[in-house]
Amino acid sequence: MNNAIDPNQLLAQLRAMAAQAQSRSLSSEAAMVNGADFASLFKNAIEKVNDMQQQAGNLAQAFEAGDPKVELNEVMVGLQKASLSFQAMTQVRNKLVTAYQEIMSMPI
Repeated sequence: MNNAIDPNQLLAQLRAMAAQAQSRSLSSEAAMVNGADFASLFKNAIEKVNDMQQQAGNLAQAFEAGDPKVELNEVMVGLQKASLSFQAMTQVRNKLVTAYQEIMSMPI
């Protein structure tokens, strides 16, 4: 079993994930313009973040249990993805709350 992490491969994976995230962002913006329900889009995003966290937790548990199919680098990448997605979702929520507070404080 080779536990060495190839930095070039890791960088290529990160670039691919960034491109995928950007294409999802663009498709989400297009859906919002076409009249998609914002609440359902946000709910789907929360569910995806939850799924990522559950998958990362399952990987970590499998690694801790000694599953030979699960490698440490997979666990660490999964945990980082889950953490980043949660942080991004939290920032979006904070921006929404701030925007709502500003709108509610506007004089009529």
